Amino acid sequence: MSEMIARRALEEIDKASRKLAAAGIESSRLDAELLLAEAAGVSREAAITGSLDLSPGTLKKFDALIARRERREPVAYIVGQKEFYSLDFEVTFAVLIPRPETEFVVTAALECVAEKSNARVLDIGTGSGAIAIAIAVNAPQARVTGVDISTDAIAVASRNARRHRVEERVAFRRTDCFDVRDGGPALGTFDVIVANPPYLDDTEIAALELEVRGYEPRLALSAGEGGLDIFRRIAAGVSRHLANDGEIIVEVGIEQALTVAKLLEEAGLRVVAVINDFAGHPRVVHARRGGE
Repeated sequence: MSEMIARRALEEIDKASRKLAAAGIESSRLDAELLLAEAAGVSREAAITGSLDLSPGTLKKFDALIARRERREPVAYIVGQKEFYSLDFEVTFAVLIPRPETEFVVTAALECVAEKSNARVLDIGTGSGAIAIAIAVNAPQARVTGVDISTDAIAVASRNARRHRVEERVAFRRTDCFDVRDGGPALGTFDVIVANPPYLDDTEIAALELEVRGYEPRLALSAGEGGLDIFRRIAAGVSRHLANDGEIIVEVGIEQALTVAKLLEEAGLRVVAVINDFAGHPRVVHARRGGE
């Protein structure tokens, strides 16, 4: 019986994979496996090996999930979560799906936090809270504030903080960059500021794959002509919110590193590193206030 179920599961995966491939999805096989697992409430490995319930209800749910993916809805939104820094995060249409390259921001921030006692960390444009929570989980001595202009994003981030049991050390607030919008006190100063802000202009967004331009929040993508609006705002306000010897680490778009580095230098900071991503593109700018 188990061999029969395994064979039937592979047949369903093959059929769904062909549908997704016809829709132009390169990861059609992987996506089909993940969505069958989601429909059955099991792991991907269990779906592949046939260790699952292939009831009519499961297959009906699977067909519905495949139909959503055929319309190019990202798998992360369909299943409602995405792994980042070895942690699972809830994601909804209110937040950007965390990317692997953003992990470079977390790694650099953790190196900074390790050198500072009871570090105060600010995450600008926190979205799902992935950066803020990954830092808190891996640096128990840190106190993190995540800020976002979207109340829906803050709600998702707050749930993720509870999910990873760091809600006592991670606070989320509604702000527009550094400008408070929740009626509370000013943000104050921080030892480390991190950000993965919007950094695309409208021309770039129009050229993106449908999964991104059709589903991910425009608020988390668009940053004016040249994609530099938020970086300019960060540079303009950073001196008021970065402690002496404090550090700022920001993710940037392709070909933006030199411009962003210049903005931070003009704000009185010293660029100490530009970090390349997995593809070799300059992806993260790291600057420091004061010191050598």
